[in-house]
Amino acid sequence: MSSSVVSPILSRLPRVSIIGAGRVGSTLAQRIAEKNLADVVLLDIVQGMPQGLALDLLEARGIELHNREIIGTNDYTDTAGSQIVIITAGLPRKPGMSRDDLLKTNAKIVVEAAKQAIAYSPDAILIIVTNPLDVMTYLAWEATGLPRHRIMGMAGVLDSARFETFIALELGVLPADVKAMVLGSHGDLMVPLSRYATVNGIPITELLDADTIERLVERTRNGGAEIVELIQTGGAFFAPASATSVMVESIVLNQSRLLPVATYLQGEYGLKDVVIGVPCRLGAAGIESILELNLSESEREALHISAESVRKNIARSQEILGAISSI
Repeated sequence: MSSSVVSPILSRLPRVSIIGAGRVGSTLAQRIAEKNLADVVLLDIVQGMPQGLALDLLEARGIELHNREIIGTNDYTDTAGSQIVIITAGLPRKPGMSRDDLLKTNAKIVVEAAKQAIAYSPDAILIIVTNPLDVMTYLAWEATGLPRHRIMGMAGVLDSARFETFIALELGVLPADVKAMVLGSHGDLMVPLSRYATVNGIPITELLDADTIERLVERTRNGGAEIVELIQTGGAFFAPASATSVMVESIVLNQSRLLPVATYLQGEYGLKDVVIGVPCRLGAAGIESILELNLSESEREALHISAESVRKNIARSQEILGAISSI
């Protein structure tokens, strides 16, 4: 018998399942439901927690004026038939800890979650949020055998939003007027493209000097760590949830938005057999296409350095998983 809390409202498609009911997962469930994008299944291994969160969200439906079904569960059978599965499960960063420090623990969690979720929703699109994100996305792709257009990592949308925020704060302009693009890995070697950053179409190179731009780039690269150091007991969750919900919205509504997404490359940008953040169009089928920007020599070099770091951590994680499976 399922231990889920289910809305009395009849199920409606599409269905999005979120694996991991921590701060990111539960906030993402709220975003998706309150945007009226999809019915939501919130799964966690902790008994009672996802059920309680789902009930709490259900009790807010009349106030927030939506009627999406919300299920809290510890059972993967309740995720069956999902159009999108999002994995947020795993340990968060603590002060002084890098995303790569999470490799050993989170690799096993993500691989198992991906396998189980796809077993019940074989046609689903898989979005990975767990850190270190690029590596976890590669491991989930490898474990599930999904075609690359149906598996991706959330990072570029978040990193770009952080870059846009810091530009807006520096210039005192409306954040919605700032557009930016960040490529590469979700970490210290990410590649914010300053010459593609604009304020209402005006390049920031016309508005800020080189030293200021470099300071904002460095703050973007350390955006997650800055929040971890301030909070002390956890990491960011509001902005990551919002960034993921943008990807869900583009897929569910078939918007074909151009967004920076961590994806498996097969020669694009001169990179093969690695997951890294690049501009992609997201629609109902997942990744519709990958846009290859005309990068400068220094930007291309930075992207390749970022990819090589990811590649090394993929190899490390594969060794770790191999050692675990042989025990």
